[in-house]
Amino acid sequence: MAKTHAGRFFEDYSLGETLTHAVPRTVGGGERALYHALYPARHALYSSDEFARSCGLKASPIDDLAAFHLVFGKTVPDVSLNAVANLGYAEGRWLKPVWPGDTLRSVSEVIGLKQNSNGKTGVVWVRTRGLNQSDEPVIEYVRWVMVRKSDPDAPAPETVLPDLKPALAPGDLVVPEGLDFSRYDFVQGGETHRWADYGIGETIDHVDGVTIEEAEHMLATRLWQNTAKVHFDATNRADGKRLIYGGHVISMARALSFNGLANAQMIVGLNAGAHANPCFAGDTVRAWSEVLDKAETPAPGVGAIRLRLVATRGGDPFRLKGEDGRYLPEVLLDLDYWALIPR
Repeated sequence: MAKTHAGRFFEDYSLGETLTHAVPRTVGGGERALYHALYPARHALYSSDEFARSCGLKASPIDDLAAFHLVFGKTVPDVSLNAVANLGYAEGRWLKPVWPGDTLRSVSEVIGLKQNSNGKTGVVWVRTRGLNQSDEPVIEYVRWVMVRKSDPDAPAPETVLPDLKPALAPGDLVVPEGLDFSRYDFVQGGETHRWADYGIGETIDHVDGVTIEEAEHMLATRLWQNTAKVHFDATNRADGKRLIYGGHVISMARALSFNGLANAQMIVGLNAGAHANPCFAGDTVRAWSEVLDKAETPAPGVGAIRLRLVATRGGDPFRLKGEDGRYLPEVLLDLDYWALIPR
C-alpha cells in the first residue's frame, strides 16, 4: 500500500470542504534574523523591541509578511502542490501580531471551483486562517490557484465563483491593541514622511534593486516549508527552470519600498495581488509604489495608507500594462495593500 502522497488535483476538491493543514510551527527569534538576512528589511517596528515599545506594543513582532509566508506555507501540500500558477489574493487581514514563541497552524475552506475550458486544469478558491496556540486567528486571506487535473475525463464540478470584495474598507482593518504613534520617533524610523505627506495618485520610485539568487530563494522557500514542486524540481517546467516563490518577490519588493515608505510600518490589509510574470534566478527586482487611498484610524497618531506595490525586472518605472491591457513582460508583481503609518 502506497504511503506517499502525490498531492491534490482539481477533481479532488469539493465546495465547502475544510482543509486542516499539517505541521504547526513555533516561531522563534531566529525567524526574524533569517527574514532580515534574506531581504533588505529595515522597518523599525520589526527591528527593535525598544522602538516597538515606544509605539505601544510589548515588543517587536515577527514581520507581518514572515507570518503570512509561514501560514501560507502550511497550505501548499493541500492546495497548490500541483498548481500551475498562484493567481491572486483578496480579503487579507492581519488580525493579531505574531510574537516569538507563538505556534501557528493553518486551516482553509474551499469557497469556489471552476474548471477551465481546456478540461485539463481548474481554479480553486480557498479562504485560509492562521491560528495561534490559543486558537486565536492572527491572519486570514483568500487566494485562488490553477490546479492540474489528474484525470482529464473526470467530471467537472458545478462552477461556483465566490463574491469577494474588490478592496477592504478602512473599517475592515484591525489596528493592533495598544498601537500608538502619537510620540513616533521619525529619526529612528528612518524618514520624516508621515500620513499627510502622501497624496492619492502619487507614485514613488524605490530606486534600489536586488538580483535574485537560487540559494536565497531556496532558503526562503524551505524556511516556510513551502513544498510546491515548481520551486524545487526544474523538471516540472518545460523551460527547465525553478520558479522563484512568489512570496520571495513580495518580501523583496516590500523591503525595497523602505526607501520612500520607511514609516509605512505595519501591513494590515491585502486587497488584491497578482504574480504578473514568472521570476527566475538572475532577475534583478526593482519596485515602485502608487498611493491609492488614505484613511484615519481610531488609534492615537495612526493613519492608514493604501498602496499599490509593483515589482519589476527593469523597464520604465510607473508603467504597468500595455495598450492591450496585459501586464508588461517586465512586471513581476502587482500588490494592493493597506499599511499603518504615523499621522
